[in-house]
Amino acid sequence: MEEAQFRFITGLKAGDKKIFEELYREYYTPLCFYCLRFVGKHEEAEEIVQGVFFKIWLKREELNINSSLKSYLYRSVQNYAINHLNLQKSRGRYHLDDYTETEEPNINGLEMLEEDELNTRIKEAIARLPERRRIIFELSRFSDLKYHQIADQLEISVKTVEAQMAKALQSLRETLKDYLPMLGIMFFIILHT
Repeated sequence: MEEAQFRFITGLKAGDKKIFEELYREYYTPLCFYCLRFVGKHEEAEEIVQGVFFKIWLKREELNINSSLKSYLYRSVQNYAINHLNLQKSRGRYHLDDYTETEEPNINGLEMLEEDELNTRIKEAIARLPERRRIIFELSRFSDLKYHQIADQLEISVKTVEAQMAKALQSLRETLKDYLPMLGIMFFIILHT
């Protein structure tokens, strides 16, 4: 087993959140593009890939990877995508046969309200961070920059970036603690590293 793969797998099994985040950063985008071939929609592809990573984290102690880690991830995404398509197909038939036109919008409306409220709270919490801390957080989480890249861009030390990120994450965890059960994988990763 190659050294990087061994480090990822042993780190995951040990519950190392930094290793998990590193794995996520390395594979998230290519896996989304790969998944897009199956589902055709960016949002669905992102949800599927996030679901794969979430399951890997939950089942990390039981991971049994015989092939390469990369192959394992791509195969998992493919399986999830195919299951997702089959589920969509069966739901479509079920919806046409058994649902009235008014039932579905009510369910979607409730889900959209919850999602909108959560997104609003997250944006507000991020906006309330001190300016430099917010900029560092956004560069890390939304622009996908590594700490040394942020340090170079802002002309500060890597240690300062690390310290500011730790404070930002602690502040967001505290502010959003009532919403943590509603958070999906994206915010699970943002708030638990």
